Amino acid sequence: MTPHAPLRRAALVAVLVFSGAVVAFATLAPSPEAEATLLWRPVVEPVALRATDDAVLPAPAAYLREERFERGDTLAALLERLGVAAEDSRQLARAPAMRFLRPGGAVSARVGAGGELLELSYQPARELQMVIERTDAGFRAEQRPASLRTETLMRAGVVQSSLFAGADAAGIPDTVAIQIADIFAGEIDFHRDLRSGDRFSVVYEQHYVGGRAVHAGRVLAAEFVNQGRRSRAVHFTAASRGDGYYAPDGSNLRKEFLRSPLEYTRISSGFGMRRHPFLRSWRAHAGVDYAAPTGTRVRAAGDGVVAFAGRKGGYGNVVILHHRGQYSTLYAHLSRVNVRRGTRVTQGDIVGHVGSTGWATGPHLHYEFQIAGRSRNPYAIAMPAGEPVPAAELPAFRLHAGPLAARLELLAASPLARLE
Repeated sequence: MTPHAPLRRAALVAVLVFSGAVVAFATLAPSPEAEATLLWRPVVEPVALRATDDAVLPAPAAYLREERFERGDTLAALLERLGVAAEDSRQLARAPAMRFLRPGGAVSARVGAGGELLELSYQPARELQMVIERTDAGFRAEQRPASLRTETLMRAGVVQSSLFAGADAAGIPDTVAIQIADIFAGEIDFHRDLRSGDRFSVVYEQHYVGGRAVHAGRVLAAEFVNQGRRSRAVHFTAASRGDGYYAPDGSNLRKEFLRSPLEYTRISSGFGMRRHPFLRSWRAHAGVDYAAPTGTRVRAAGDGVVAFAGRKGGYGNVVILHHRGQYSTLYAHLSRVNVRRGTRVTQGDIVGHVGSTGWATGPHLHYEFQIAGRSRNPYAIAMPAGEPVPAAELPAFRLHAGPLAARLELLAASPLARLE
């Protein structure tokens, strides 16, 4: 082996293009025998370090710490964990501003090097922030609007036992799951049609204060695949109509009537013939009964006017609404009535609460859907659809809906359940 032999394995390829001709050059790697003659020896050399005053960082003038006020915690224990000096801790214990602190809340404190409290803050309510500052005259407390930061989150989930269980598994807040059920209430019967394996995707707002998630906001777009049938919704604010949810083609997801006046419950007695629980005889049941705890909120199935609100024989406390055309709805056995005769209501308004007044063996809602005075099964008729996006606003809707529909496509094509 010559002294000029290569000392490492290498390969070099150069490609030159001249007037349409391609020329390649290469160098060959050294042989294994040549590599075997190389000697490897570690070399260790001491390095002298000279510490100077400029190299030492000065101690910070203050520290920022955050702790959570746990259930069963004391204010003194919390302030001690935050590093607050005993004298300041005693003053804060007597401060009226600390009375609004609730278990589970996060508390931030800026504390001086000697333990003196410079500033303390926490959230007494969702969008409020309590700030306690040190001044020359002592501590000063001030309640301020919380500085919200909003992000758009994307989630996807699968129904196993229920919509809420699937939402929990996907990290979706309950408030968002309720919105999903409301958005598709006219398309999907969540009491009877939900199946294990149904899939859903959602794009929604999440609000933060100081880097902490405080509450979810509006659903911006959603998709639900129920028994293989796909439904999509996009939020849009029409200038002439306000907020609403529409399919990507502009048709209205909101039906003129809700399938169910209760958000979530089970059907205890269906429409048709049944054995009457009081009269002990077989009679036609002109409505649908929903078993639910006393106090459960009852929603108006559609826009209308209160035609009757009060006591009505075996119905107990009852509300009757007249809607557009020949439609009317009846809500019976209520524990409490929230509306008066002549009041105008909007779909989803709370008209009363589930009870067991009148001829009732337990708390439930008796609901009737009537057309021209004749009771009809709300689960067996096609509900009239709401108005689509106005023609004049369709271009703006398409411009708004396009990016949201693209996010739903991304969720549908991705195995990931969470995208932030």
